[in-house]
Amino acid sequence: MITAPFIQAANEVSDLEDWGPLAEATGAPMQTSGYTMWSGENSSEAGIWECTAGPSYWSLEQNEFVHILSGSMTVTPDEGDSFLAGPGVTFLVPVGWKGTWEIHETIRKLYVLF
Repeated sequence: MITAPFIQAANEVSDLEDWGPLAEATGAPMQTSGYTMWSGENSSEAGIWECTAGPSYWSLEQNEFVHILSGSMTVTPDEGDSFLAGPGVTFLVPVGWKGTWEIHETIRKLYVLF
């Protein structure tokens, strides 16, 4: 039995909640919105996240599975090579990861924090 909401086309969901300015922004304010499909123990959750363009710095306290639906960003770890993440790109960011996300245009992703 599936207990989380069913979404036919996550890139077309238009009723995202206003999640306010991105705390990790390192430049001009960046606006976030999203939809939480599921939340569980230890702050685990899954959903849709959208954010406007700009630079940000992240220090992850959880693992994050990411699948980009629209937009693009350059992901640069503090130690390692950067890569461009755009529509269709899927990656895992491990707990303890530190680095920048340079969002080039409004991005929408599916995420799972665990």
